[in-house]
Amino acid sequence: MSKISLKHSGGNVVSLNAPTNAPGAADVAFKLPNTDGSDGQALVTDGSGNLSFSAVGGGAGKAKNLIINGAMQVCQRGTSTTSPGFFVDRYKLLTNGCDDAPEQRQANLGTGDTGPYEEGFRRSYKITNGNQTSGAGAADYIFFRQQLEAQDIANSGWHYTNTSSFITLSFWVKSSVAQNFYGYLRSEDGTSYIYPFETGSLTADTWTKVTKTIPGNSNLQFDNNNGIGLSVNFAPFWGTDYTDSGASLNAWGAYGSGATRAPDYTSTWFTTNDATFEITGLQLEVGNSATSFEHKTFGEVLALCQRYYFIHAVSIHNSGGNYEINFIPVNMRATPTATRLSGVMFGGESSTSFSSIQTLTTGQSAEVVTLVYVLVNSSDANCGGKYAFTAEI
Repeated sequence: MSKISLKHSGGNVVSLNAPTNAPGAADVAFKLPNTDGSDGQALVTDGSGNLSFSAVGGGAGKAKNLIINGAMQVCQRGTSTTSPGFFVDRYKLLTNGCDDAPEQRQANLGTGDTGPYEEGFRRSYKITNGNQTSGAGAADYIFFRQQLEAQDIANSGWHYTNTSSFITLSFWVKSSVAQNFYGYLRSEDGTSYIYPFETGSLTADTWTKVTKTIPGNSNLQFDNNNGIGLSVNFAPFWGTDYTDSGASLNAWGAYGSGATRAPDYTSTWFTTNDATFEITGLQLEVGNSATSFEHKTFGEVLALCQRYYFIHAVSIHNSGGNYEINFIPVNMRATPTATRLSGVMFGGESSTSFSSIQTLTTGQSAEVVTLVYVLVNSSDANCGGKYAFTAEI
């Protein structure tokens, strides 16, 4: 049979035709889903002939990846650090109980990084463990996260209170130690809920692609504002204060003080000196299957990151000691805090502080458009230099 014809009562025919050229070495079969999709969804394939309905990402004017800097392209703060906190843009490392601080680094990928390299990734976020000589304590942890604005989830197209509506998390991960690792998503508005997941057992020094499809839940809440909405967390290690042998994976549950984040961890990675953990290609999208990564130019990703952090030279001043920044790169999430970077001053300037930061806006809602920041130091006109402006969440 070369085609299937469907004839309308009016006489016109709609046909499904076989391909012009014969299939390759084997027949081609497509398996249809057993239920209808939602309004606006399309049929997509998983690459093995299994079809499902999914939201079409990346439409005109709409980005599909809710994660910012998922390819780890932007690192405005340097090349590496042994301090916890933000480093590779939009990712924050949190630690506790470490005898030797782990290192954060924006690492380079090469042809030997089989998997992500072929998919166009050239950078990774890499954590190198310190030497934890006292072993793995119950309160010890090393984990990192990206926190997403609530309004970006609320307006993403995910019907997050419907169990038949999904988001899909996908990423490439590699560890120098062969073991299983855990992570979780956490909603922050209303009653906080947590969705734990696992990477599966990783082979040492081998990149693995992980995909997790996550349903909605009637208890989820995401307010339409610029506060924290959803956090995406990954942990090389959590101590037993934060784990439970009976913890459930791949299901939403209430998150409380001291809440269980994952099943109990093996301590191998944490107690291995200089053990490494790398991730790249991190994507969170609406739909029940992972699609190809949404690659963006460096400039596009930098602009998204600068909503939360950017570095700017402050040199314009008047006799009252005011320093103004005009034409900031992008509108920041909120009024930023400003920190003068050490060792960067202009001629004749000696002050390292300022008394306040003022914000001028266009008159729209306060969290939307900020045009000018004014550093005020009325007692000392010499407060210029290079500043980091932060509006992270």
